[in-house]
Amino acid sequence: MKVIKAANLGVLFLLELATLVAAAYWGFGGERAAPVTWLLGIGAPAVLIALWALFGSPKSRYKTRGAVRVGFELLWFGAGVAALAVAGAAGWAVTLAAVCAVSKTLAAVWRQ
Repeated sequence: MKVIKAANLGVLFLLELATLVAAAYWGFGGERAAPVTWLLGIGAPAVLIALWALFGSPKSRYKTRGAVRVGFELLWFGAGVAALAVAGAAGWAVTLAAVCAVSKTLAAVWRQ
């Protein structure tokens, strides 16, 4: 069971990275002027990183707990799902949402 719990922590980390990649994918995609594309492609993940550093990280300045934590994570990971959906990658959006749901549920049950 220890190995499965450790693997879930790895999956959670990969989900965080996937959310950032999804934001960049959305930002760099689409038919926009080059400066706007670069601004969104770099800016969207940067905003998510800042939010995670402030509220989501174990070493965050403003610890979130309970319902506030759940709400924050729904919005944060939901941003990645929404970015993929808007960028036209609906299959990846559904996959990210499903893996998030399973992994976060296991983390809650196992108090990770």
